[in-house]
Amino acid sequence: MVGFKTPYPQESIEQCVAPAHYPQEVKEQVRATSANIILYYKGYDTSPLEQYVALAVVAGALSSMGAVAVLNESAHTSLPAGVFKSQELGKHSLEMLREGFPLTSLFCGFVKYEVEDIEGVWMRTYGADCFGLPDFAAHAQGHHEGQKYSDIFNNVLRYLLESGAEMAAGHTMQVGKTTFMKLRDPLDDEYYLQGPGTTLVVELIEEDECNAH
Repeated sequence: MVGFKTPYPQESIEQCVAPAHYPQEVKEQVRATSANIILYYKGYDTSPLEQYVALAVVAGALSSMGAVAVLNESAHTSLPAGVFKSQELGKHSLEMLREGFPLTSLFCGFVKYEVEDIEGVWMRTYGADCFGLPDFAAHAQGHHEGQKYSDIFNNVLRYLLESGAEMAAGHTMQVGKTTFMKLRDPLDDEYYLQGPGTTLVVELIEEDECNAH
């Protein structure tokens, strides 16, 4: 843990704060901060999830000392630091962070953005490569589909993390009673989906379409 009595770089703040899902009032407080602390894991656990859990616990403690938010640059997202207070998470806080905390809340970011001259909204994860997993992206009709895709991405990432299974372009997976997701690589003109690791595009299809393929 290293602290600096200087503002965090504004570009990095915007990358993590602008797409995050919490009130604008808190975002303005983050933008106005005049000091920052960098947390990094120096323990012995090799699990990325356990490393994130350990850092989240420290972040929760720092929130009692004035920390406003926790930024995850690799995931392009952030959360108010108070979310990680033990009082907020309950007496089983470690288990909550390991098993009940949505990966797409902070450990793998969920970002929505509009692309010029393209209808709809692209939604994707960032930071899954830190877990050795692919990121997922989908072209949604609008922002109203955000929760649906966030849930799908979180459930799939959790499944891959816990099972050790692998997914690649051409694979399909059931994500609803009659709904499946089909995976493909980004097209050449979908340059905005590239990097930093592997990104797979999710296309939702119904059961009869899945059988046809």
